[in-house]
Amino acid sequence: MLDALGLDEEHTAVYRWILQQTSASAPEVAEALGMSLPRVRPIVAQLERLGLVARKAARSDRYVASPPTTALRPLLLERERGLTRAHEALIELSDLYRRSAEQRSVADVVDVVIGDDAVRQRVAQLQAASTEQVRVLVLHEVALVSGEENIEEDRALARGVRYRVIVESAVLERPGFLTAAREMAQIGEEIRVLPTLPTRMFIVDDQMALVPMHAQGDDEGFGALLIHPSGLLDLVIAIFEEYWSHATAFLPVAEVPTTEEVDRDLLRLLLLGVTDAAAATQLGISLRTVQRRVSDLMEIAGVTTRMQLGAEAVRRSWV
Repeated sequence: MLDALGLDEEHTAVYRWILQQTSASAPEVAEALGMSLPRVRPIVAQLERLGLVARKAARSDRYVASPPTTALRPLLLERERGLTRAHEALIELSDLYRRSAEQRSVADVVDVVIGDDAVRQRVAQLQAASTEQVRVLVLHEVALVSGEENIEEDRALARGVRYRVIVESAVLERPGFLTAAREMAQIGEEIRVLPTLPTRMFIVDDQMALVPMHAQGDDEGFGALLIHPSGLLDLVIAIFEEYWSHATAFLPVAEVPTTEEVDRDLLRLLLLGVTDAAAATQLGISLRTVQRRVSDLMEIAGVTTRMQLGAEAVRRSWV
């Protein structure tokens, strides 16, 4: 409730509880909310500085809540005024940037970002600023930003940004990829697969692209090309769309009426070229179990080879 004022859930919980009491002391708040007294005291002190609670005249160790309309409205109005000023500054700065961009020469359409940290920061900034869609190419090598680190992706998906991701088939062998892909699919991320890709890539809202690169020679380092709106950016976007049109959708897969859930996942992985051992790791089962299930699927389909199984799975709309 108080996020807009820069306060967290604990501040909100304390304020809400005091609102419901005629008065309360810090120890009473701590006991009622199951919080430690050393944690409650600074929270109450901050609420007091903001005017959300006040001390009783007769008992300075007890607090009463200020009326929300009296205490919160001025704070919210000031925050709104601050956001308005920030928005006006954004418009002014964007106009300055636009005028500068109009004067860019051919050599100015690409910026160079140097260093791992700088590249990761720019990836986060681009995703945080996205409003429509993000396109990504992912290589099987160590990711530029791991799924755990890439919190901006989750935030962008939560606000409705569309993510289209193409991964190399070797990425499917990463431990936990299947589970992670299923979770991301549920919140709107589309994943497709190709055997190989030429490079990593981020494209944001048709406005900017980031292509990581490695320097050559003894002073090998890491950096990226940041491509601004231009014919070069149009070419990068066209390349992604060409790859997307030829890539294989990873999720979802049609229901297989005669098999269990694990068999559907197994078919998906094998048809995308994953080895039996890698499929076993992804599914959390033994290699022997994978081979037995493949044998069972071949029997159900009435075929004698895996190639025939793949064709029969397609014919029966299992995939």
